[in-house]
Amino acid sequence: MKAWRVHENGEPREAMRLDEVPTPEPGPGEVLLRVRAAGVNFPDAMLCRGTYQIRPPLPFTPGVEFCGEVVAVGEGVTDLDTGARVITPAALPRGAFAEYAVVPAAGVLPAPEALDDAEAAALHIGYQTGWFALHRRAALRPGETLLVHAAAGGVGSAAVQLGKAAGATVIGVVGGPDKAEAARELGADIVVDRHAEDFVAVVKEATAGRGANVVFDPVGGDSYTKSTKCVAFEGRIVVVGFAGGTVPAPALSHALVKNYAILGLHWGLYNTHDPVAVRQAHEALCELAASGAVRPLVSERVAFDGAAEAVQRVADGTTIGRLVVQP
Repeated sequence: MKAWRVHENGEPREAMRLDEVPTPEPGPGEVLLRVRAAGVNFPDAMLCRGTYQIRPPLPFTPGVEFCGEVVAVGEGVTDLDTGARVITPAALPRGAFAEYAVVPAAGVLPAPEALDDAEAAALHIGYQTGWFALHRRAALRPGETLLVHAAAGGVGSAAVQLGKAAGATVIGVVGGPDKAEAARELGADIVVDRHAEDFVAVVKEATAGRGANVVFDPVGGDSYTKSTKCVAFEGRIVVVGFAGGTVPAPALSHALVKNYAILGLHWGLYNTHDPVAVRQAHEALCELAASGAVRPLVSERVAFDGAAEAVQRVADGTTIGRLVVQP
């Protein structure tokens, strides 16, 4: 089979190489899937660079999530039928940018019937991240104000839709007019182009000075620092990632005097610590997809031979919504 692999760390465009490798076989508790669509995520770029919190041994195949079709199951797997359409995280070092992939059966979930392969692949990690950030960590309530950074990006676009579905007023921060239009189409009530406006001033004006009750921050750096200036009393800032490249150093004295909470969210840990909650979130997301309340913004469906370039573009921050690779 064909698989993209990283033999040396570097920028995705140079590091990813298309190789011919043996088709893997599932072991006990595993399932072999034919990859139907693989979502491109910022962590894929970090994996290529060797800067992600997980560093698989070289060579490895990037791609952290996908929609696939069950081809074969290993010993002890009794609840998955051949031909079933499913979504799952990949099992590094055998990632999703390949024609076939083996994953633990325990993490496999039925693909949402309301979504096609590319949309289903994009529903998983980004929307699970948004769900756990807003509901499990921040306890977002109807009528509250939600500030979403990178609102036209992969996880940001999910947070916008999930915030609206939860009854919040959503303020989306983006970089550029094209991304601003995408955030509006996703349902954001107010959109701020950070290149042209100060989102702190916009949030304060929109909330009559109260500030945002919840901040969803996958960017870090200045986005985090400025968010502390417009977070509400007893607000919650959920730290999701550092796509901006800078990890901020929070001033804890400021959190104390303003009475706000700083919450971390690493969704992957729930697969180990609370897999039941992951399945419950998946069921809720499928219901929202069936009702039309959420639908992943898949801006491009990329041919398999364009995977490296797609990861590079996500790394460079030039994309809107989600890119999905389809073998």
